[in-house]
Amino acid sequence: MSDARNVLGSVLQVCSVSPMTGFARDGVCHTGPQDIGSHTVCVQMTEAFLEYSKSRGNDLSTPVPELDFPGLQAGDRWCVCAARWLEAAEDGMAPPVVLNATHERALKTVSLGDLKYHALLDADTSGQASPRS
Repeated sequence: MSDARNVLGSVLQVCSVSPMTGFARDGVCHTGPQDIGSHTVCVQMTEAFLEYSKSRGNDLSTPVPELDFPGLQAGDRWCVCAARWLEAAEDGMAPPVVLNATHERALKTVSLGDLKYHALLDADTSGQASPRS
């Protein structure tokens, strides 16, 4: 069992297992020395953020089968880079954050106040995204 902590100071919770997220693809926004991008912010995808990310050169919506990446849809949860989330927030495009599944390392880049401002209310912690249509 991991002793990783979330931004609220408690045990880091699962972000998503469907689709499977995390730098290590373990469903959790764990991080470490190999995670240069700091994939530590658990968000619930929105169409606006998917388009924003694509416009910045990171297409998260197109499947990449050879990398076992299903492509994301609005409603999916995913661990995103803290700096990209902050950039989106500054541009008014930040997706909602699942605080209990956001790694404390995100606080090196993003303030807790900003994360709380964009917090997903009544966040389900089961790691299950809404069903795909």
